[in-house]
Order: sequence, then C-alpha cells, then structure tokens
Amino acid sequence: MDPDVREVYRDEHVVAFFPTEPATLGHTLVASREHIPDIWGLDEDLAAYIGRAVVRLAGAVQRAVQPEGLNIIQSNGTAATQTVFHFHVHLVPRWTEDGIGRIWPPETHFTDAQKDDAWERLREQCRRLVSHA
Repeated sequence: MDPDVREVYRDEHVVAFFPTEPATLGHTLVASREHIPDIWGLDEDLAAYIGRAVVRLAGAVQRAVQPEGLNIIQSNGTAATQTVFHFHVHLVPRWTEDGIGRIWPPETHFTDAQKDDAWERLREQCRRLVSHA
C-alpha cells in the first residue's frame, strides 16, 4: 500500500483507507485484503463479509463528515472505469455543491425490443440461479 494512504480501518478480511486523490473529503475505499481482481472473483462468504463492512464503514463516514448523501461505487472492468484491478468499494460522501455532478446519463435511447431482449436473457440466468441453489 502507498505510504501516503491514510488507513482508517483494518481487520482480517478488509482494509479501508482514504485514496491519495479523494473525490470528496471522507471518500473511503474498502478493499479486500486477499487479492481478487473484481466482483466475479469473490466467493459469496467474502462478499457477504465485505457487504457488512461497507454498511458499518458507511455509518462511520456519515457520523464523521455528516454528508448530505453517499455514493457507493464498485467498478468491474475497463469499460466500467476500473483502473485498479483489485476488488474495492468506494464510499463517496456527497454534498449538493461538491463538484462531482450527476453520475447517470440524463436519458437513454434503448428500444423496447432491446430492453425486452436484455430482460429475457437476465431472467433466464436468474432462473438458473434458483435451480442451482
């Protein structure tokens, strides 16, 4: 880890710290201590542990810096803006005038056929999850 990183929490499975270039004050990264490149490499037990840690640390961020809101961001793959290929979650405190702006496009232009096709493919994959549970 970069010696300039300001660590705020560590346990046997996760470490949390301020990135060296935070988006806002209080911006915290929660990273798995085990090297896992992305969400697709997580097993469900570690994912559940990290999820609980994210909830606890989000509460700590709220109490510490009292933001108006909070973005929880987790990116996977270059197309999703992942630049560090080690699983981590961003807790980004937000204020109305913080300079970040919107994170979603104002509108999209997908056809109903495109949406229906994606919907059906995802529903099929979800049915397979249930049958393998």
